[in-house]
Amino acid sequence: TLVNMVVRHLVQAIRSRDGAFSSIKQHSAGSYYERVKISQPNEFDIMLVIPVERLQLDESDDTGAYYYLTFKRTPKEKYLLKFLDEDEKLSAFKMLQALREIIKQEVKNFKNVEVTVTRKKAGSPAITLQIKNPPSDISVDIILTLEVQQSWPPSTQDGLNIKQWLGTKVRREFKLRPLYLVAKQNKREKVLRGNTWRLSFSHIEKDMMTNHGQSKTCCESDGSKCCRKGCLKLLKYLLEQLKIKYPKELEKFCSYHVKTAFFHSCVMWPHDTDWIIEDLDHCFQKYLGYFMECLQKSQLPHFFVPQYNLLSLEDKASNHFLSRQISHQLNNRFPIFQE
Repeated sequence: TLVNMVVRHLVQAIRSRDGAFSSIKQHSAGSYYERVKISQPNEFDIMLVIPVERLQLDESDDTGAYYYLTFKRTPKEKYLLKFLDEDEKLSAFKMLQALREIIKQEVKNFKNVEVTVTRKKAGSPAITLQIKNPPSDISVDIILTLEVQQSWPPSTQDGLNIKQWLGTKVRREFKLRPLYLVAKQNKREKVLRGNTWRLSFSHIEKDMMTNHGQSKTCCESDGSKCCRKGCLKLLKYLLEQLKIKYPKELEKFCSYHVKTAFFHSCVMWPHDTDWIIEDLDHCFQKYLGYFMECLQKSQLPHFFVPQYNLLSLEDKASNHFLSRQISHQLNNRFPIFQE
């Protein structure tokens, strides 16, 4: 409730200012809204979405996930022109900076709740708010997102391989959805200019999480329950606890790795009967086995952009380290769950 109040107020304040962000709308993303949040609900992801009619996308590297954006012709959204850099590319850095300034001014106007904007983390696409809420604070990541009404780029062609799992029709419907691009620095660039954008599919991921069964009634009040989300929560918790134990060795890992492996597992075992609630233990170990295989090979393809490997070979040492830690947990009946 507190988060909604703060974000609603901010969105209204941002929209009431003329110019670039007047058409902004709010989308909730992340684990809390997918109902797979573990531990405290103290971290939230909110996407602030700006609709844009058409953009030209040029790949910025070979991952197929990062793009430079330019306008083919003068856009209807003239206010975006001031965010172009010297190469006529839409600068994520400039847009983020402008949005950040507005938010920093606006949080001062809250009367009955203390909200601050935390210091900028290098390369992070988020503007992070801290909301005072004793005994602990709530952190809200605001992610600047463009919503483009055009077909998905070629790199997504072989992704979203859900025909066996959710069906061809669902896949077709998903592919007709708008394209989301988030302001995210591509770390592989030789010169970091802050003008790259990364594809985001969080709106589709949220839907896949909600309607995750092969039968349309899976986990609904009158349908049979499955253990898919249970398995995901367990692996998320395992990673979270290991990260607390080994922050330095495991800093490269985040819950998105676990979630991507989860979607691949849903494709490998597409039937609801593969995830019977009574088989949680067995299902979790299957999913865990797949994730460990990915770590050992340093190969985890992005679910929507298959050429993009989320576990690079440069991080082989940390991939193997995590794999060893999980093996240890598995062979000793997960002592970390007992702690």
